[in-house]
Amino acid sequence: MSSAGSRGTGKSSLGSPQNTLSVVTLNIGGHIYWTTLSTLKRFPGTKLAEMVNGQSKPKMDAEGRYFFDRDGKHFHHVLEFLRGSEPPPHLAAELYEEALFYDIEPLAKLLEDSPKLFGEAVGRRQFLARVPNYQENIEVMVRVARAEAVASRHSTVTVSVVKTEQEVARCHEEVNGLDTGRESVVRFGPWKAEPSISDLLDCVKADIESKGYCTSYKPLETGKGFLARPCEFLYKFTFTWW
Repeated sequence: MSSAGSRGTGKSSLGSPQNTLSVVTLNIGGHIYWTTLSTLKRFPGTKLAEMVNGQSKPKMDAEGRYFFDRDGKHFHHVLEFLRGSEPPPHLAAELYEEALFYDIEPLAKLLEDSPKLFGEAVGRRQFLARVPNYQENIEVMVRVARAEAVASRHSTVTVSVVKTEQEVARCHEEVNGLDTGRESVVRFGPWKAEPSISDLLDCVKADIESKGYCTSYKPLETGKGFLARPCEFLYKFTFTWW
């Protein structure tokens, strides 16, 4: 009796909810992951925690797995962070996007302090935020370049860049002297921040190329031969199409 009771107690203990590991299967864009409820709930307020807590309506695949229509090749690093591991430094940019998507604020803050993202998040973005109409001007440059890409390998866009209010009038004089006219020049600045004109031009080039375009820039010159001279504040961006 005593022995049977002992065996029965042991069986009941092993099968009790307190000792059952709650395993969850996730389908992240076709990548299948297994983890536990406690891992997904580690940080309240994330998409993962709200999903398993019933605070949001999750998508399910045909097999009944939680589904996210997103590239899942880096998701295992997200799970490892939730399990207590540090994210790999060389994937900081990629994992930062994942942290923002899943609303994992502790991971996002950790990655923002990494060397790879610190300059981008703290330095570059704050600088560009002080340049009026920066993103709008990038889009204008792309539209102008595409409009001029008719049966030609290259198209050019003229850009004026002024860092200070004192330089605006001098820049206007340069622009008014162009054959193309003021309306065709895309203007950046002035701004109140430390980075120089060359820093801004490098940012413009990098952001255009991040959209898939091939571009280069140099000072715009007027005149020909020995009379040629670079225009102050004016630059020519060249888009190469093929």
